[in-house]
Amino acid sequence: MGYHKTLSGRQALLHMAIPLFLLTTFSSRLQAQTRLQQFDDNILEHLAAGRTNGQTVLWRTISDANNYVNVGAPAALLITGLIKNDANMKYNSLYMATSAVGTELINLLVKKLVKRPRPFITNVHLVPVYKPGSYSFPSGHTSSAFSTATSLSRAYPKWYIIAPSFLWAASVGYSRMYLGVHYPTDVAAGAILGTGTALATGFLRH
Repeated sequence: MGYHKTLSGRQALLHMAIPLFLLTTFSSRLQAQTRLQQFDDNILEHLAAGRTNGQTVLWRTISDANNYVNVGAPAALLITGLIKNDANMKYNSLYMATSAVGTELINLLVKKLVKRPRPFITNVHLVPVYKPGSYSFPSGHTSSAFSTATSLSRAYPKWYIIAPSFLWAASVGYSRMYLGVHYPTDVAAGAILGTGTALATGFLRH
């Protein structure tokens, strides 16, 4: 009898503890998300307040050039490989192109699943340089830039390839925040996505 009473008491405590634990966890995550959102907003507001005409032209140019770089890099390798009949360059071109396409597909999928609005939509104090469509998370420009930088660096692991590649990718990520079209967390997620996809498709290297 005493055993059953003890068991019933433990079950009651357990039933009370589970929702309390879930509520506490949800509250903690909500507070963390709020702090993270405040962090995102503060950085973008700071960048927007310091804009100048010269910097705006520079970062807009870098952002717009990203797609050309992502297409041009593997294309240049393929053309050079065909001219020189260099199988290594052809394989590396295939590797970079596959990584870029994979990154783009995953990026589109995540955007559709998360559906995070652009910063200028959720924060009326943020005025972007221009207003792109689609969702905000993750940053497509950043993911593609880091995909190209990582795949190129793995194909040709020389410091004079690695340093400029990742400097370019970081510049693209910064440009998206400066222009007010992506949160810092969007950019960070894009960098992780692009780098991870390039690493995952590394088996395509010669």
